[in-house]
This record gives sequence, C-alpha cells and structure tokens, in this order.
Amino acid sequence: QVQLVESGGGLVQAGGSLRLSCAASTRTFSRYAMGWFRQAPGKEREFVAAITWSGPNTYYADSVKGRFTISRAIARNTVYLQMNGLKPEDTAVYYCAAGTMAIATMLDSREYDYWGQGTQVTVSS
Repeated sequence: QVQLVESGGGLVQAGGSLRLSCAASTRTFSRYAMGWFRQAPGKEREFVAAITWSGPNTYYADSVKGRFTISRAIARNTVYLQMNGLKPEDTAVYYCAAGTMAIATMLDSREYDYWGQGTQVTVSS
C-alpha cells in the first residue's frame, strides 16, 4: 500500500507560480511512475504531467507544456509539479498518483493504483 500526500496548493494571481509536492510512503518509490492530474468543478479529471520511474522521462498535457515541470527526488520519496505562468483555467483540485503501468498508458488515470487526497489550486484573473 502506498500513501500519497499532496501539498503546496493555494490562491495565486494569473501569471504567478506555485510548486506542488507529493510525498509517498513507500520504500520502493523509485519503482513507480508518478503522475499529476487535475479536476475542475463540473469537469472530468484530466492528465497534467507524468514522470517515469526510469530515465526519467516526462510527459505533459498540451495545455501545460512549457509552463509546468514535473520532477522527482528519489531520496525524499517526493514528486514535484512546478507551475509557472498560471492561468485562471488552471484552477482545479490537483491530484498525484502512482502506478506501475507501461509508458504508453501513463496518460490514462485508470492505470494508476494509488491516489492522493488532492490539493486546491485557484488562479485569480
């Protein structure tokens, strides 16, 4: 069982930055691919970014490419999402997730085994 705890959300003005953190309670953190997803009110959960357990290789949704950066610190069992140039449309609850899926399915939320409780990000215009 893996527990994931997100932090770092908050209220920020458009154009601002936030860094989300996700701490994992597992000694085998390096074996998991990690992803960030978000869900806005009335919308489905959508993929934001993912990072593989090896490489690491990173993947981004087109809507955040060039603005968000996903990274991981193996020694700290933590994955980060640096968000720059935030826009009001980035407002959502952000979730981190862990899984052992193939790279080809990393964008699919159904492939992840463990989820955090979510952290709210609100971007004001």
